[in-house]
Amino acid sequence: MKNILLPTDFSDNSWNAIQYAIQLFKDEKCNFFIMNTYTPMIYDVEYMNPGVEGFNLVDVVKNTSEEGLDKLQQKIENQFKNPNHTYRKIASFNTLTNEIEELHKKHVMDLIVMGTKGATGLTEILFGSNTVHIIKNAKCPVLAIPSNYAFEAPNEVLFPSDYEVSFNEKQTKLIVDIGLSNSSRINIINTTYGDDLSKNQIENKQKLDKILKNVTHLFYSVSNQSVTGAISEFQLKMRINLLVMINNKHSFFENLFFKSTISQIGFHLNVPFLVIPSGEKTI
Repeated sequence: MKNILLPTDFSDNSWNAIQYAIQLFKDEKCNFFIMNTYTPMIYDVEYMNPGVEGFNLVDVVKNTSEEGLDKLQQKIENQFKNPNHTYRKIASFNTLTNEIEELHKKHVMDLIVMGTKGATGLTEILFGSNTVHIIKNAKCPVLAIPSNYAFEAPNEVLFPSDYEVSFNEKQTKLIVDIGLSNSSRINIINTTYGDDLSKNQIENKQKLDKILKNVTHLFYSVSNQSVTGAISEFQLKMRINLLVMINNKHSFFENLFFKSTISQIGFHLNVPFLVIPSGEKTI
């Protein structure tokens, strides 16, 4: 059974991500944790003293959070009746990133599904700051759903890799599960600039080939092209429904998303994006 965390700020974007998760895993038994974190905008240590007016503000925001979660769960159960799914609610006086870190320590979730932007997200920003932070530091896979993305089964999965990761079955289980459940084709692309793969890269590629043996998959090698360029070109040729990357420290992933701005890389993500931590961080 999968334990899936669904962070929400009650925005349309977070609701869209929740709908995607419920539909993606409709045939699997899942525990969904619907979570809302709250911190009053005007908050100070002195408010922790009982009787201080500011302390009441915490109660007000807490009640608003709990009521919002109750309504959201009712909305989900009305629209998506599914005996495979159970729901639990988490209302926490904490920041989103800190609460997720605490849940990681308790091994509460196997996957986080969230929107790319929150209620105040700007249209010109690809990822909100919370999403970027969570993707970069998560110890379990994170699936980010673009705003207004209408659910499509991930029949065509794009998986760029530099083959610098020593793949293992535990790390790639979610990719295999999604592939088998949706009869997906996994398209693995590697970009080169004329250099042959190293012995280590060849071995890692062979490991991946073996792990994906029960899923339809193809390997592609793209020469003299950036990773972002290869991704964009592939999306034009194929109707990609899901982009998958492994967040290997010091890999092209970091260069792609965290050392460049969106305007510099000229990359606009319009499909769900699954990020899997490198093996040593996977729970």
